[in-house]
Amino acid sequence: MRVTCAQLHIENADVVGNTERAVAAIERAASEGSDLVVLPEIFNVGYFAFDSYARAAEPLDGETLTTIRETARDCGVGVLAGSIVEDLTASEDAPQGEFANTSVLFDRDGERLAVYRKHHLFGYESAETELLTPGDELSVAEFEDHTVGMSTCYDLRFPELYRELAELGATLVCVPSAWPYPRVEHWQLLPRARAVENQLYVATANGSGQFEEAELLGRSAVYDPWGTTLAASDDDPTLVHTTVDPDTVAATREEFPAWRDRRR
Repeated sequence: MRVTCAQLHIENADVVGNTERAVAAIERAASEGSDLVVLPEIFNVGYFAFDSYARAAEPLDGETLTTIRETARDCGVGVLAGSIVEDLTASEDAPQGEFANTSVLFDRDGERLAVYRKHHLFGYESAETELLTPGDELSVAEFEDHTVGMSTCYDLRFPELYRELAELGATLVCVPSAWPYPRVEHWQLLPRARAVENQLYVATANGSGQFEEAELLGRSAVYDPWGTTLAASDDDPTLVHTTVDPDTVAATREEFPAWRDRRR
């Protein structure tokens, strides 16, 4: 399966422009043979546009995700719609609260395969913990020949979440993100560690852009079950393509059976 991490240029509170850039990236990735496209965290509003969260919040069938769903269907490509600010009051099965940082996985027909609400909200110089409600369920879904797990940005610092995804059968974990400078080393270390620990693929899709509060560092990448970097970018907007093979996950676990040696 060919996966693409769409490193988008994101403007704070420019929902129309950001969504148009996402659509263009999906269309281009599909034309270049991608099977699955991963978008960044809160790609439509911009992660740092905290003052815009409430008025830009949408239900799962709102305008942004409807546009992405239709683009996935029209292009015949799977899309992990990075994340949006979800209006929880519009969903009966949502956790109690007003808003969440929510990602949705669509298949090639635009059908919703899975929903993930970010578990670990970032409290360090961020208003996310004040504005959003954390999710309480993990999500995996079958897409093509992979079992795809979903997580978001700050979740990378919590290895137990990735072990749970691996135990649910994930062979590929996608990580929409809005990771800023200066923590470049952390951004490159943590997903590699999660890949090595769980012997699976990890694909990170970060944004690109300068804001008053921060600058996104880009560097989207895909790591294989050995922690090898298969594809990566700098901090400019781009598409990061590579091929991920579930047989490699099985072969890695067979060759180096660390899971067999675990003690609880």
